[in-house]
Amino acid sequence: MSVKQHRRLIVPVAAAAVMGLALTGCTGDIAAQTAEDTDCAAYADYGTFEGNPEVSIGGTIQDVEADRLVESWADFQACTGITVNYTGTKEFEAQIAVLAEGGSAPDIGIIPQPGLFNKLADAGFLKPAPEAVEANVDKWWSADWKGYGTATDGTFYAAPLMASVKGYVWYSPAMFEDKGYEIPTSLDEMMDLTAQIAADGTVPWCAGVGSGDATGWPGTDWVEDYVLRQAGAETYDKWVKHEIPFNDPAIVTAFNSVGDILKNPEYVNGGLGDVSSIISTEFGDAGLPVLDDSCAMHHQASFYEGFWKNADGSEVSVAPDGDVYAFLLPPAEAGGEQAVTGGGELVSAFNEGDEITAVLSYLSSDTWANNRVELGGVISANTGLDASLASSDILKQSVEILQDENTVFRFDGSDLMPGAVGTDSFWKGIVNWLSGDDTQKVVDAIESSWPKS
Repeated sequence: MSVKQHRRLIVPVAAAAVMGLALTGCTGDIAAQTAEDTDCAAYADYGTFEGNPEVSIGGTIQDVEADRLVESWADFQACTGITVNYTGTKEFEAQIAVLAEGGSAPDIGIIPQPGLFNKLADAGFLKPAPEAVEANVDKWWSADWKGYGTATDGTFYAAPLMASVKGYVWYSPAMFEDKGYEIPTSLDEMMDLTAQIAADGTVPWCAGVGSGDATGWPGTDWVEDYVLRQAGAETYDKWVKHEIPFNDPAIVTAFNSVGDILKNPEYVNGGLGDVSSIISTEFGDAGLPVLDDSCAMHHQASFYEGFWKNADGSEVSVAPDGDVYAFLLPPAEAGGEQAVTGGGELVSAFNEGDEITAVLSYLSSDTWANNRVELGGVISANTGLDASLASSDILKQSVEILQDENTVFRFDGSDLMPGAVGTDSFWKGIVNWLSGDDTQKVVDAIESSWPKS
């Protein structure tokens, strides 16, 4: 996932020097079993390869997630004879174009956001997806997801991999039950609930946008969720493509609606401070006051499940009847279409070869999706995924949302925008806005930063 999608703190488990970068390397050695030890029926279509050819993969995934990624292709390696070597680094996004320019890119890249994918595709670094990969994507993925791996010239390069669902509202089931609060079914109902919680003497929301050099990004998620719900998918698409300006009235409306919560001192920042504390509060800590009822709700993506922790170190139960759970930010109108924002990775090749095609085909299959999700901690929008394999209630719910043909899914907006906006002026604009700048000033400044074509 990109910096914005997850913003993990990384501690490498191994290191190797490649163009001066510190890398975390994981090889096929984690799969010690042989084909004789493995049921290879699910891998027969990928072929068998003599001489143990190697395929290198690079990406941003590290630590435990990297170990699970490598484990997800252990049987594939044993059955095909291909050795898959994975290298993860937090510098992947910044350096992959340099590596590709110098002919040193890995065979396959796990690309953490569409903006980087488009940059690599437009530069001619990526190889068109093999027919088998495109057939898998046509079978197991929605047209929206396929579109994110298709370049501006219409060439399909990249299959989706994992996914996250954004726009969850985390809350205490016990508090809601005790107070008689109902899960809202519209944005107006959510504002009514917010007002009710405040009137009952609890601060409704806690929030934090702190994230080091990326401070501000959690606020962009709020705005994106409101643009999609209030203005609809068509306007959202035009916004991220700059077919309407960043300061379009629809975007101003979304900012102001979010501001009705985040800039209202009566509604934030329970257990953490005042409105200004939102800027300095680290996003990973921002939801924790929900656990002691200092605040009632916290807006963050499905991955936040892994951030819950009690001060005394005891385990937090994430379940409908647990210490904390989440509902999806509701549609603008009750009964309206379910629209969600989210993130995910795209898998594309910098080199060609039969063994590379086999690995790409496996990673785009329902077999890989089920193998990886069963290992825990992640989900995929692959429609061949068995949702029951997801490792928690919230992840099962996320899979079902992604697989629902009635769900309108849109990739995180700032990940689709040019870097000068999506990972710069938009983030900074959120900070300025929370610091007191009015909405029009902020959106005008972001609009002026959009690169001129």
